Amino acid sequence: MSVPTKSWTVRVRKATVEQFKPEDLLPDRQPGYVTSWIYVFGVATLAAFVMLIASGLYLTLEGPSWWHTSSVGHYVNSVHLWSVELFFVFMVVHLWGKFWMAAWRGRRLATWITGAVSFLASVITAFTGYLIQTNFDSQWIAGQAKDGFNSMGIGAFFNTLNTGQAILLHVALLPLVLGVIVAWHVILVRRHGVVPPIDEGSKK
Repeated sequence: MSVPTKSWTVRVRKATVEQFKPEDLLPDRQPGYVTSWIYVFGVATLAAFVMLIASGLYLTLEGPSWWHTSSVGHYVNSVHLWSVELFFVFMVVHLWGKFWMAAWRGRRLATWITGAVSFLASVITAFTGYLIQTNFDSQWIAGQAKDGFNSMGIGAFFNTLNTGQAILLHVALLPLVLGVIVAWHVILVRRHGVVPPIDEGSKK
C-alpha cells in the first residue's frame, strides 16, 4: 500500500531531510576565507553554549542548596556563569561581524534572522537565570524588574518575584526554545554555506 502524497509525514520529509545532502550537513572542506578570525566566533559561541547547557543540567540535577553549600557546586556554578559570559561575548562579536559582512546576502536572510532571534532569546533566558541565583543579587534584580514589568502589563503573566516560575522558565522552557532556534540557525548555515567576504563575493 503506497503512502498518500498528502500525508503530513511526506510533506515534513520533503521540507527537511530531502533538502540536505550529507556533504552539506557534515562537510570535510571549507572555502579558504573561513580561516579568517571573524569566522571563529560562531563556533566559539556554540562551544560556550554546549558548556553552559552541560553545567546547567548538572546544577538542575543537584538543586539550589547544593551550589550554595558544596565546593563542587560552587565550581560548577562558576563554570555555568563564565560559560554564559563567554557565550554572550562570542555571540555579540559574531552578530556584529556578520552584520558588517552583510551576512544576509545570497539567500541567507533566514540564517541572519534566526541568529538575531537567538540573541534575543538568550537575553531572556539569561535574565531568568539571574532571577534564580537565590541570593541577594537575584532578589534585588527581581525587585527592580517587577515595577518595570508591571508598568508594561507583563507582570500579569510573569512575576519576577516568583522564584518557582523563573526556575521553570529558565530550566524547562527557554533553553528548549533557544536550542531549537540555534539548531535551526546551524542547519541553515550548513544548507546555504558560510557567507563569503564582500570582496570575495564580488569576484564571483
